[in-house]
Amino acid sequence: MNLRSLPPVLILILVGCVGCGRINFDQLLVSDDQPDAGYGTDGDTDTDTDSDGDSDMDSDMDSDSDTDSDTDGDSDTDTDADTDMDTDMDSDSDTDSDTDGDSDTDTDTDADTDADTDSSSDSDSDTDVVEFDHVYDVGPAFALKEPGEVPWESLEPSTLVRIHYRATPYAAKWVINTRGTADQPIVIRGVPEGNNLPVITGENATTRLELDYWNEDRAVVKIGGSSLPVEDIVPAYVTVENLEIRSGRPPYQFTDHSGSLQTYRDIASSVHVEVGEQITVRNCVLTDSANGFFTTVLTTDVTVEECYFYDNGIFDGTYAHNAETESLGILFQYNHFGPLRAGARGNQIADRSAGTVVRYNWFEAGNRQLDLVESADARISAAPSYGEAIVYGNIFVEPDGAGNDQLIHYGGDGGDTAFYRQTGLHLYNNTFVSARQDVTILLRLSTADQSADVRNNIIHTEASGTTLALFNGTGTLDCRDNWITQDWVSSHDPITGTFNDLGNLSGLDPGFEDLVAQLFGLAAGSDCLDQAGALAAEVLPLHDLTLQYVLHQDAESRPDDGNPDIGAFER
Repeated sequence: MNLRSLPPVLILILVGCVGCGRINFDQLLVSDDQPDAGYGTDGDTDTDTDSDGDSDMDSDMDSDSDTDSDTDGDSDTDTDADTDMDTDMDSDSDTDSDTDGDSDTDTDTDADTDADTDSSSDSDSDTDVVEFDHVYDVGPAFALKEPGEVPWESLEPSTLVRIHYRATPYAAKWVINTRGTADQPIVIRGVPEGNNLPVITGENATTRLELDYWNEDRAVVKIGGSSLPVEDIVPAYVTVENLEIRSGRPPYQFTDHSGSLQTYRDIASSVHVEVGEQITVRNCVLTDSANGFFTTVLTTDVTVEECYFYDNGIFDGTYAHNAETESLGILFQYNHFGPLRAGARGNQIADRSAGTVVRYNWFEAGNRQLDLVESADARISAAPSYGEAIVYGNIFVEPDGAGNDQLIHYGGDGGDTAFYRQTGLHLYNNTFVSARQDVTILLRLSTADQSADVRNNIIHTEASGTTLALFNGTGTLDCRDNWITQDWVSSHDPITGTFNDLGNLSGLDPGFEDLVAQLFGLAAGSDCLDQAGALAAEVLPLHDLTLQYVLHQDAESRPDDGNPDIGAFER
């Protein structure tokens, strides 16, 4: 049964079952063999049912990469990568244990989440060993030599697993299926040697024989979705940090928990969060997989911070990305999103979540930098925060010839506009730099129902400003207090929506410290100094601008002289 076909009463029953942290996965089965077939009306070479013209994810729930037809004429990708689970689990159970009626975006409650000012491998000091009841050390100098010797199937709350650096990667894969608490978390922590993180590779990896879980071919490290200790657990308060996790894609192979040789699927991930609440992935390198990071609709309150994504994706593939997520509450902060694999056509972030917050990150290349589209999951699409996404303090670097000419897409791609994010995107104090010599389009809004508030951004193209358009002419765009390269246009396409120019600055040079060296802080004399306007009331106080990105994978306090600057950096 596909999730979208469930009657509302069953959805409510499932939500009610989550408060105790357990779901009965035997109540429902999900068919993963129902590809969406259809044809868009927009004229491009893509593979989705999207009629709005984009690179986007299918909103289906099957675990196969669907090949729908999107024909909008751009270089889009179907970003489907399936937010679902195969085999014997119900991808429609709600994992939300929050009872406050909100959209569970409490991955961050303070607008800044206090970035580590050195980000790197010092997380050891965040939670001292004495605070854990159970500690496992893995490495050459310890009794446990391999991660496969850790009893993953029987981890208890208040457990710390420390994986120590060694020169040879650990060829191991596992699942975490334990429910911790805020006071008794489960922490999987790499212990680096200098700047070298311990490496977990999926290539020729072996799963511990005592484990028993599904979707082994979709992850190197998986959270949730296991028969042990019992299959209806919702993992909670799990942190994975200070590890390089890599090589979950074909043609790489691994030995599964039954001792059989398998090949990873073309939608596999370095980290796959299938079920879970209060999940954090911190200071990890996620690389050489189909998806670097992946979450399903059974996840709530997910934080991804201080991570480095690069070289993910499938050659000529449109279903694999640096990150693909569909959660009830997700926060990306202090991350470095580098280029995908050569020839891969995925996005940096392909997201279908409620309560999406993307702040203080660095993005470079990708088909689209952000693809923020719809969820067909009833729990997510009904959340109060589903209708908006908040994006601020980021740096977006678009190389010449990189994928789609649209940097950000907001709305939906599946064709059923009833599920599209219907209200607003808040896009403020970001710095956009495009080296494209053809066309750069800042934003695509899917239909007339989408709107965006765009303010205090630097939007710069190295080509003539006539190549730069702010949107695709659909929906409503309010644009104020931005610095935009001179001779920009509102849209290269006929405007069927509304464009409100509420006062912006223009020029030939925004006044960066060093454009060639990608030092996008502001130099003395920049026209962007002290020119930012007030933030929208809707984003305050939770998402006030308190930090700024530090190259790379870090953040620091943003100076405040009472006269804020335009862009991601304050001088």
